[in-house]
Amino acid sequence: MKINNFFVIVLMMVIGSCSNAIDADILYGKWDYIAVENFNPPDSIARHEIIKQAPSILFSKGNKLVIEWGGKQISHGTYTMDGKMIRYTEFLEGGIKREFPFLIKELSEKELVFQTMEQNYTLVKAKKNANSF
Repeated sequence: MKINNFFVIVLMMVIGSCSNAIDADILYGKWDYIAVENFNPPDSIARHEIIKQAPSILFSKGNKLVIEWGGKQISHGTYTMDGKMIRYTEFLEGGIKREFPFLIKELSEKELVFQTMEQNYTLVKAKKNANSF
């Protein structure tokens, strides 16, 4: 009986770990931010400001990532997937690279919710751009 319980537990762990993988094909495209919340200190960006600034994040084949705000590219680099983690390497001026992760909280064909992994983390809700590839 103990061996059967062991196999059931191992099977549940394997099934549970498989559900943590993100389908990169769903992630590809442009995602328009609809809400941005900072949690330490608590703060959020007003909806009218989000509409005005039109922030977005773009995931493209070749693991390229671009973040836009106010019609300008504010960040670019590459990323790798690690379960529900996006491991982003940002390319800065002067050949400097900065690495930081994002955690995907929710992902469907139309909605993406992710957060930064800092102590004063930010949660972003985005919808897939209708003109996205």
